[in-house]
Amino acid sequence: MFHSSRRTRRAAAALTVSLIVTAGAAACGPEDNDATSGGADAEPHKGGTLTVLNASPQQDFDPARLYTSGGGNVPSLVFRTLTTRNRENGAEGAEVVPDLATDTGRPSKDATVWTYTLKEGLKYEDGTAITSADIKYGIERSFAPALSGGAPYLRDWLIGGADYQGPYQDKGKGLDSIETPDERTIVFHLNKPEGEFPYLATQTQFAPVPKSADKGTKYEEHPVSSGPYKVVENQNDGERLVLERNPHWSAKTDAERKAYPDRIDVRSGLDSSVVNQRLSASQGADAAAVTTDTNLGPAELAQVSGDKELASRVGTGHFGYTNYLAFNPKVKPFDDPKVRQAIAYAVDRSSVINAAGGSSLAEPATTYLPNQKSFGYTPYDHFPAGDSGNPAKARELLKEAGHPDGLTVTLTHSNAKDFETGPEIATAVQDALKKAGITVKLEGLEENDYSDTVHDVKTEPGFFLAHWGADWPSGGPFLAPIFDGRQIVKDGANFNTGFLNDESVNDEIDAINKLTDLDAAAKRWGALDKKIGERALTVPLFHPVYKRLYGKDVKNVVISDWTGVLDISQVAVK
Repeated sequence: MFHSSRRTRRAAAALTVSLIVTAGAAACGPEDNDATSGGADAEPHKGGTLTVLNASPQQDFDPARLYTSGGGNVPSLVFRTLTTRNRENGAEGAEVVPDLATDTGRPSKDATVWTYTLKEGLKYEDGTAITSADIKYGIERSFAPALSGGAPYLRDWLIGGADYQGPYQDKGKGLDSIETPDERTIVFHLNKPEGEFPYLATQTQFAPVPKSADKGTKYEEHPVSSGPYKVVENQNDGERLVLERNPHWSAKTDAERKAYPDRIDVRSGLDSSVVNQRLSASQGADAAAVTTDTNLGPAELAQVSGDKELASRVGTGHFGYTNYLAFNPKVKPFDDPKVRQAIAYAVDRSSVINAAGGSSLAEPATTYLPNQKSFGYTPYDHFPAGDSGNPAKARELLKEAGHPDGLTVTLTHSNAKDFETGPEIATAVQDALKKAGITVKLEGLEENDYSDTVHDVKTEPGFFLAHWGADWPSGGPFLAPIFDGRQIVKDGANFNTGFLNDESVNDEIDAINKLTDLDAAAKRWGALDKKIGERALTVPLFHPVYKRLYGKDVKNVVISDWTGVLDISQVAVK
């Protein structure tokens, strides 16, 4: 899931690219300030209003249409799901835990059937009981073409999902692969083993929706709350959201959400610089404000770092995300592994990191998987370039490949000033490869053209900047879309940019997917990453680090490795 904003929002590969830059977090504060202190060491208390200052509006506030791993940030205040993310700092926050369900799911022996039991006493905002039939209906409506936009996994995994068109067209009993034998039991039948189904069950498509309240595309205006807050205002398609307490939510059934504030006021459509200025000044209502989508840039971070008080109000996070160079081996000279290896040796990661904003905002990467345990991170560096590249080794390989006098290649990049796939990174790569005798011509495309071009098998360039982020903290949604040959899409958005279709790799992906022991699965994902890395189909460059300001009256800051950003379900303002 790349940044929610970058996946095109998945078509862009990594959701949560912007969805996920909206994400990114691990510890709290550039000076490792206590993650629970948040502006003051006092105990957090209930009450007050939390203001959220954002650049992007919370559009499509319908659980069917959201692409939000773990339930999202603002959405998870309204929509509870079968499972959710553990609301803890760092690595502990990368775990999946029960939410509406009593556990994370009970799999059949081959992980093709998953059974959940709902907790007792679950209620909507109007006091009516939440039932398993409501969850089944909520999932089914996400298949309606009019409500598209969510993650594709349910369509891929559920028996009959590929052809189902949702309850508006299919007036029958719905998907046979979802059974509700009683009001508290729901059973899912999958067409193949999926040991990571508990992660998928954190997506908002698993939020209950009462059929009687469904208003189709207008449901988002007042979705029925199953969480601690209900929507009382939704202006201009999510530009202004006001949430107040759901009187029928019970903390006894919800171990994850603290729900300290009485009211959440989300104001979007702001320029990113304005968001950071207001959080920095922390005046009036902004003293009790946070952001869920605006990072500090290099210049802003330099200013903040020189102010001790401001520096104490910066949350630091790491989200599972990798920026890398991608090759199309069908395009010469990248069909030659030695050319790809030469480029890997020539890369100067120090200059790339400087172009990405410096070491405070980016960490060097030599593995495709992010450097977090939940992904199965296994250290390797098949083509060691050191901090500043190894041009001598690169020239040696080019000579072996028949290019003793070097060669000229084109690097495609986005014109977006995003410090990821933009001109700054491209120029850093260009300068490094020049030292190895590789002349790099830069081809910049506008952001939409760039995304369309690199994700179309007919137009994919030979050499380009790319990125990918996690739909959930595991190696599965990281490696499979990029390296499973069966996921090559010929007529649509394709992410297997190296066109790898290796039977041994495909078989190992299937074998790992059967595992319900997620720790054991993680180790296998790490080993597979190391194996694939030998092919030099990508050159990992860096993993981003997220830095976000919060107001001076904000307390109980929690930033997990699942999202990488402050979790507003934990925040207190009193």
